[in-house]
Amino acid sequence: MAVKKNKKKSDDNTIAVNRKVRHDFFIEDRFEAGLVLEGWEVKSLRDGKIQLNESYIHVRNGEAWLANALITALKTASTHIRPEAQRDRKLLLHRKELSKLIGSVDRKGYTLVPLNMYWKKGMAKVQIALAKGKQLHDKRATEKERDWNRDKARILKMK
Repeated sequence: MAVKKNKKKSDDNTIAVNRKVRHDFFIEDRFEAGLVLEGWEVKSLRDGKIQLNESYIHVRNGEAWLANALITALKTASTHIRPEAQRDRKLLLHRKELSKLIGSVDRKGYTLVPLNMYWKKGMAKVQIALAKGKQLHDKRATEKERDWNRDKARILKMK
């Protein structure tokens, strides 16, 4: 009789994280949005085959779209479909949230970027941020502050 291995279910529902965003932007506000996905995309997300590195969000015809997110199709994808790895995917937001985002992007010069993707109640969600771009001197200041905080924690730990 074969022994079954117990698979532990992790509490971490994170699918992908866009680490580059925190380096390149000041994050002002965060929103949660759903995604319109096809079946093969959901299977690929469950396998962790997504990259959010160069992705962004644009507004077209009063709707928000996730662009440049790379979802790689599984090898076992069906043969009767043609998976498009980098297609634009529609984001599902409430009308008030969408109008706030559109106003901020158009009038105040903000950018919409995805922070991370995760599972919530069996559905894929994207956390998007209203962000302002950092200049080179801002990035240097942030890095210097991070280094100082690390050194400070190290010094306090020694005492």
